[in-house]
Amino acid sequence: MSIFHTESKIIITCNKRLSPYLQQEVEELGYEPVRVFQTGVELQGTVTDTIALNLNLRCASQILYSLQSFTAKDPAELYDNLVKIEWEQLIDFSGYFSVTSNVNNPHILTPLFANVKVKDAIVDRIKSVKGIRPNSGADANKTVVHLYWQDDRAEIFLDTSGETLAKHSYRKIPGKAPMLEALAASTIMATHWDRNSTFINPMCGSGTLAIEAALLATDKHPGLFRMNYGFMHIIGYEEQVFFGERRLLKDKAKKETGFKIIATDLSPDAVDIARKNAKTAGVEHLIDFSVCDFADTDVPEEPGVVMFNPEYGERLGTHSKLEATYKRIGDYMKQKCLGYRGYIFTGNPDLAKKIGLRANRKIEFYNGKLDCRLLEYELYQGSKREPKEE
Repeated sequence: MSIFHTESKIIITCNKRLSPYLQQEVEELGYEPVRVFQTGVELQGTVTDTIALNLNLRCASQILYSLQSFTAKDPAELYDNLVKIEWEQLIDFSGYFSVTSNVNNPHILTPLFANVKVKDAIVDRIKSVKGIRPNSGADANKTVVHLYWQDDRAEIFLDTSGETLAKHSYRKIPGKAPMLEALAASTIMATHWDRNSTFINPMCGSGTLAIEAALLATDKHPGLFRMNYGFMHIIGYEEQVFFGERRLLKDKAKKETGFKIIATDLSPDAVDIARKNAKTAGVEHLIDFSVCDFADTDVPEEPGVVMFNPEYGERLGTHSKLEATYKRIGDYMKQKCLGYRGYIFTGNPDLAKKIGLRANRKIEFYNGKLDCRLLEYELYQGSKREPKEE
């Protein structure tokens, strides 16, 4: 079962509403999606293909390679199908594996029970062939098997990512209420920023937006920060393929940019955390960090993007302090950022009304389970209102 060279269905999952940006990344890598849905992209490929995908993708969560789909009305039928798969050719009997699942079946009250049935089938199969049983548990740092089971339709996958790709492995200190790296990258992609002009991130917190902007600008991909994936623990893995892909990433990454990325925060601790995270990501030298009120953030004459991710509190209730902050953000953009495109990411539509500007785009995202919007503002200078002469 040479899955490293055998084409099958590949499902690349992502957080809800990130699939348009994931699709863009997948197509830029030269793959043609078979299907795009709310939480992912489907394509055809081999496990070798998943190596490049895992190393390159910024917006993805997991990359799943389909082994088999079948009918399973109950746990017994699930087990009977799974025990026939040649797991001994996929998982080393001296190795370790874990099981994850997405289950909606009337016989299953908890996904943990389904996970146990999968584990039992794999262990029993390998023990019957090899005489030794592999170890299993909850850690996702070795081989990971994923079950998708809806009603009587089941599909079993190898999770070639293991631990989630949505975290990009450079953020050792998360800070207060951090934005997930995959979400941060997606919101920047949604701005259509050209990656070659000023990027300003006041109220930067732990620095995720500024760091992701620097990584996008230098074509530096998440695979450069991580050395362990699920595909490495599948029988047949050839490490020279991984290191070859990683070398390609390293060779194409730029070391410098010709423009400014600016990140500020009123909290010295937040700026210190952001600077340390940027250093881990290798982009500290590309970002001008400073401690100041957001309204005092420097705005270079060369226009680009200014992007806020302010606190948005609870959806209900009055927040006079936050209302004042949102009004000040609007004033800052109107008065100091003319010629720029302004963006505010928020999960509170009531607070968004206090900005005092009309958004020309409202782009839908989720932050966790919270319904959010990335609001876009064209911050015109007086001359920009007039049509340009040819």
